[in-house]
Amino acid sequence: TCGDKLWRFPIGAGYDKLIDSPIADMKNVGPRYGGSITAAQFLHRYIDKGVAWAHLDIAGMVWADKPGQTWDKGATGFGVRLLDQYVRDVLEA
Repeated sequence: TCGDKLWRFPIGAGYDKLIDSPIADMKNVGPRYGGSITAAQFLHRYIDKGVAWAHLDIAGMVWADKPGQTWDKGATGFGVRLLDQYVRDVLEA
C-alpha cells in the first residue's frame, strides 16, 4: 500500500435531498456538513450504472501548515502516491 489513509463514505438516494434544488435540476454544492458525501452524490448522478469510479476529495489535504508523518510543511502531494499505486497495480498489471 502507498500509506495514504482512505475510507469509503456512504452514498445513496438518501443524500439526494442535500443537493436537490427548488429552482434547478440540482445544486452543485451541498450544505456545510457532509461536503465530501454531497460532492460524490453530485458526481454519482452522471455516472452510468456498473461503472467503477471513485471521488477523491483531497482539497483539505493538499496543504499542511506543519510537517506530518509522510509530508513536509507546504504542499503535501496527497493522492499522488495513491494514484501511482493504482496505475501500477490495476492499469499496468
